Amino acid sequence: MQVASLGYRTDLMLRRLGGSQVSDRGSHLVVRTPANPVYWWGNFLLLRERPAAGEWPGWVAEFQREFPEADHVALGLDTADGMVEDAADLADLGLDVLVDTVLAASSLRTPVRPVDAEIRPLRMDEDWHQITRLRLASGEDAVLEDFAAAKTEEFRALAAAGHGAWFGAFVDGQMRCGAGLFSDGGGVARFQNVETHPDFRRRGLASALVHELGVWGLDRLGASRLVIIADPDYHALGLYRALGFEDVEHQVLLQRPPGA
Repeated sequence: MQVASLGYRTDLMLRRLGGSQVSDRGSHLVVRTPANPVYWWGNFLLLRERPAAGEWPGWVAEFQREFPEADHVALGLDTADGMVEDAADLADLGLDVLVDTVLAASSLRTPVRPVDAEIRPLRMDEDWHQITRLRLASGEDAVLEDFAAAKTEEFRALAAAGHGAWFGAFVDGQMRCGAGLFSDGGGVARFQNVETHPDFRRRGLASALVHELGVWGLDRLGASRLVIIADPDYHALGLYRALGFEDVEHQVLLQRPPGA
């Protein structure tokens, strides 16, 4: 299954490692995660080409045909330029458009700012439990706690299978920043969920952790390319560029939340 977008290639890599099913329908791929049907971007269509004007309703209908029980709609575009047209049509369909920046690096610069934290892989049950608590403290709605916990278990299983690791930056025994890095052994490793506790931001924890984890991935996972994705309006983009990541493409995601 050829996928042009680096962002979606690494998304599909992670989804396959996590047990998702990917079916090729020719004009699009169907990504399905039976174990987590409420995970929007574990249950979506990836369109091979940008739809022409007037074709969006048909793709929403196709999503609903593939996922009749879903309360959401999620459509990805296998493109790299971040261009989306037909804004009025998309608004009429209730679709929100997100365009993320995909960055990559083959080596990382060492942060100049020292941090007062222990940065290490997660080891014990309590370490892994802290991921969910960190996500909730970082702004996740408490009603999504079960979803966050399920994702944590998936990442833990990937780490146990040797596909990567989750690192934490611990201050006084509490994880105040965390992130994962995973690969299928094909030379590309993808970061996941770089998050810092609101009370510990702007202290250099994320820079130090991403650097430490990235160097670990280049060495221990045998990766030659590190990939990370960021909201272009979020301050983390500058952090990643300072570490040596370079913008390589823009990833388009169209979604309609449940109830919209």
